[in-house]
Amino acid sequence: MSENITKEEIIEQFKGNKILKFTTYAVGGIAIIVLAVLAYQQFIVAPNQAESEKAIANGVLYLENDSTQMAINEFEALVSEYDGYKGGEVSQYALGNMYFEQGDYEAALNELKGVKLEDSYLMTLAIGTQGDCYSELGDYKSAVEMYVKAATRIDNEATTPLYYYKAGLNAEEAGDFSKAAEYYKVIKDNFLSFSNQKGIDKYITRAENSIIE
Repeated sequence: MSENITKEEIIEQFKGNKILKFTTYAVGGIAIIVLAVLAYQQFIVAPNQAESEKAIANGVLYLENDSTQMAINEFEALVSEYDGYKGGEVSQYALGNMYFEQGDYEAALNELKGVKLEDSYLMTLAIGTQGDCYSELGDYKSAVEMYVKAATRIDNEATTPLYYYKAGLNAEEAGDFSKAAEYYKVIKDNFLSFSNQKGIDKYITRAENSIIE
């Protein structure tokens, strides 16, 4: 049910952002995001800076070389060693995404639930990916809750309509067609540049026609 458009859309929308620069790596044919600048510059205070940077660098290098398991090992070690620091939190986010790409949705949820970051966009992505996990596990109600939380956390043209869209799809799966129509209408009325805007009317019609009076 979870559609693989979130990360690609966010990358396109945020390419010009000087603060958040995303580096993408293909793992198992599916793109995952590593927030390179945040990981290298913002994650931990001295004197652990150099050591943490080296560990993050190793993890990124393994991803570049498609050495997924070695990357997982690196990020697992960082999560354990730097828990509570930004480095550990960013690593936990990356680790959760890697578990998700491998199809281990329970493990991904466990990691993503533990991510605590002040960074608005990265935290929004962590919440949204929790929604993806719930969706893949067939828990559509919980998926909707996470998607709406992600959509409303920080209003922007990239993540907000995308997560409302996913909330609508999962609300339909959960049988809550009224809510699905509501989420789609938010996109229609407020996010004209969203990629699925042209087809949003058909989603609204489908949801409304499915409502049992």
